[in-house]
Amino acid sequence: MPNGADTHCPYCALQCAMTLTPAASAVPGAAAAATPEAAPAAPLEVSGRDFPTNRGGLCRKGWTSASLLRHNGRVTEPMLRGSDGIHQPISWDQALMLITAAVKDTQQQYGNDAVGVFGGGGLTNEKAYLLGKFARLALRTSRIDYNGRFCMSSAAAAGNRAFGVDRGLPFPVTDLDTASVILMLGSNVAETMPPFVQHLQGARHAGGLIVVDPRRSATAAFTSDGGGLHLQPTPGTDLALILGISHVVVHEGLADAAYIEANTSGYAAVVRSLSAFWPERVQSITGVPATLIRETARRLAQGARDGGSYILSGRGVEQHVDGTDTATAAINLSLLLGLPGSARSGYGTLTGQGNGQGGREHGQKADQLPGYRKITDPAARAHVAGVWGVDESLIPGPGLPAVELLKSLGQPDGVRCLFVHGANVVVSAPDTNAVIRGLRSLDFLVVCDFFMSETAAEADLVLPVTQWAEEEGTLTNLEGRVIRRRRALTPPPGVRSELWLMARLAELLEAPSTFSDDPETVFEELRLASAGGLADYSGIDYAMLDRGEAAYWPYPVGSTGTPRLFADGFAHADGRAVMVPVTPSKRAVRSFADDSLALATGRLLEHYQSGAQTRRVSELMASQPQARLLIHPGTAAARGIADGDYATVTNERGEVLCRAELSTTVRPDTVFLPFHFPGQENANRLTEAATDPISGMPEFKTSRVWVRRAVSTQELASYAVPAGTRLPLDVKEAS
Repeated sequence: MPNGADTHCPYCALQCAMTLTPAASAVPGAAAAATPEAAPAAPLEVSGRDFPTNRGGLCRKGWTSASLLRHNGRVTEPMLRGSDGIHQPISWDQALMLITAAVKDTQQQYGNDAVGVFGGGGLTNEKAYLLGKFARLALRTSRIDYNGRFCMSSAAAAGNRAFGVDRGLPFPVTDLDTASVILMLGSNVAETMPPFVQHLQGARHAGGLIVVDPRRSATAAFTSDGGGLHLQPTPGTDLALILGISHVVVHEGLADAAYIEANTSGYAAVVRSLSAFWPERVQSITGVPATLIRETARRLAQGARDGGSYILSGRGVEQHVDGTDTATAAINLSLLLGLPGSARSGYGTLTGQGNGQGGREHGQKADQLPGYRKITDPAARAHVAGVWGVDESLIPGPGLPAVELLKSLGQPDGVRCLFVHGANVVVSAPDTNAVIRGLRSLDFLVVCDFFMSETAAEADLVLPVTQWAEEEGTLTNLEGRVIRRRRALTPPPGVRSELWLMARLAELLEAPSTFSDDPETVFEELRLASAGGLADYSGIDYAMLDRGEAAYWPYPVGSTGTPRLFADGFAHADGRAVMVPVTPSKRAVRSFADDSLALATGRLLEHYQSGAQTRRVSELMASQPQARLLIHPGTAAARGIADGDYATVTNERGEVLCRAELSTTVRPDTVFLPFHFPGQENANRLTEAATDPISGMPEFKTSRVWVRRAVSTQELASYAVPAGTRLPLDVKEAS
C-alpha cells in the first residue's frame, strides 16, 4: 500500500486540501454502525492541509471521507442481475463481453444513438475527457450528457453569453477576504461548503454580508447582529428582485458610467428593461421591502467605490426555468457597478460538485468538445479530430441535454442501452418516478459505481470502480484552479479504474484512435485537445502540479496561467462584456392561490448530492438520518401537523412521506426538503422536469405541492424500502 498522500477532499468544488496517512486502527470515537453493511475501521487517517480554499480546515464530510474506502457495502466485482432480480458476481471477461454484445446488438437494431452515456461532475478531468471521447468514437453516439446539467448549466450559459467564457470564480477565492460587501444570491455555503465561510468574514465584520434566500439558512443567519442584510423573497421571484436592485443602481446614479462605456455593450437596452421594476413594485412581487432593495443597491455601490464588492450566485437562483436569465441579471448588475475585472471587486458563481468545473470543460456535455469548444464549430471539430487522429466526420454532432436524454430512455427513437458513470439519477434527477420508468424500459443498463446506489440497483450490470483515494488524476476547483488527486491506497481486488474499462471496451468495439488507461498519458492528450480553446490546459502538466504550483486556466503553453480573468477585457471578439436585457416570464413567477405550497429543495451540512456516499457514514447518518420537511409553525397548525409528525407531500408527479420539523426559518408559503434521500423521502419525486430553454436546467426550486398530516404510524412501516432493493415507483397514500 502507498504511504499515504497529499490530496484533496472527494466532495464539493472547494476541493479542500488534506493529507491521507495509513491508519494504525479504527478512527477513535467513531459512532456505532447504523446499518449491517457499515464500514470497518478506516484504512486511512485524514488531516487537514493548508491550502488557500480551506486553510487547513475540513467539514464533517471531509473528516469522515476515508471511512468509505473499506466499507462493507463496497461493490468489488462485476454484478449481473438475474431473472430473479438479484445481482450475482461475474468475471470481468464476462462483463466486457456482455457490454460489447449489448452495444453492437442495440446499434445494429436501432442505430448508433440508441446507446447513451450519462456522466458525472465528480469524475476526474482525465475520466471526463476520456468518457467524451469514448462516447463519440468507441460508442459512435451523440447521446452523452452529465449531471452537471442539474448544477451549473444556467450559470455557465449566462457567463458564456455575457463574458464569452464560463469559469465559476474568475478570481482566487482569497480575493473575497478583503471585500467590504458580498451579495450571496441563493447559496448556503455555511452548510454546503463550510470552510468557505472564512472568506466571508471580512464583509460580515464590515456589516456588508447580504444574503438572498427564501429560507433563513445558516448562511443567512450570519447577517444578524449587524453582519449585514437578509432578503427573503417569495420563491421564484429572484429575477424580479435583482432587476429591482439594478433599477436603483441606474436611477440613483450609482452605476459606474466610465466602466460601462469602456467595457460593455447593450447598456441602453438593459436600462429600458429595468424601467418597470421600481422598488415598490418589486416589493409587491417578491415580498422584500423596498427599503431593503434600495439599501442593497447603495451598499453594493459604496463597496465598489471604497472597499470592494462581490456578487456570488448559487443554485438557489439558478435551478429554475428562468435560471439563465436570473444569472444574466446578476451579471448585468455586476457590470453596472463595474465589478468584473476589477482588482478589488468581481462577480462569480459557486460551482457545486467536486469537479463540476473541469467536468463540463472537456467533452461530457452534449454540445461540447475538449477545451470548452462547441461541437458545432468546424474549426473545433477539426482540431480535436487531429488530436484524436480520426477524420472529422467520425465525430457526431450535438446530442441531448440531460433531462431530454433521460426522457428519451426506452422510447422508439430514444436510448435503449445506457452507461451511467458517477451519477445517481434515481435520486438526483427531476421527476424521478418517470426516470425510474425510463431506466426499467431499457434493453441494457450499465452502472459504474463503488456502492450499490439506487441507480445501480436498477442496472442489468454494475461495474466496481475505484474511489478517490485509490486513483491518480486532476480536478478543477471552483476557482478554475487545476489540482492533483493522488493515490493513497491500493484498490480492492476486482475493482478497476474507469480509464481501464474504457480502454478495454474501446479495443473490443474496434474504436479508432487510442485509449490509454494511464491518467498522466490521458492528461497529456487532454492538454493537446484543449490547446487554443477557452479552457486551455496546454501549459499544465503533472510535474508542475506535483511541485505545488498554482495553475489557473486558461494556461496556454509559455504562459503563467490566469488567476484573474477579465483584467484585460472579455472573451468576445470586441473584448467587451455583453449586457442582455431580461425579464421574468409568466411561467417563472407563479403564485399558488389555494392551499398549495412552494417546495424548495436543497442540501444539508452532513450530506452530499444524492447521499449515496454520506448515507453510508455512520457519524453523518446519526446526525441526519432522514429527510425532514421544514414547515412554518403557522402553516403546519392550519394542517393539523405537529413537530415530529409524519406528513405527506404530494403533487401530480408523486408523493413523499417524511417527518415534519416546524421552523420559522421558512416562509409560511414555502416548505423545504433536502434532496439526499431515496424512496419515500425522495424530494425529486415531486420536482418537475420542465427546463430552462437556454441551459436545459430543471426547475428544482419551486414545485407546487400539497402537504397534510399522515394519520397512522402503524401503516408507515409499509413504506420501508429494504437496503439494496429496487425502489417502488411511488408510495401509496397514508390515510
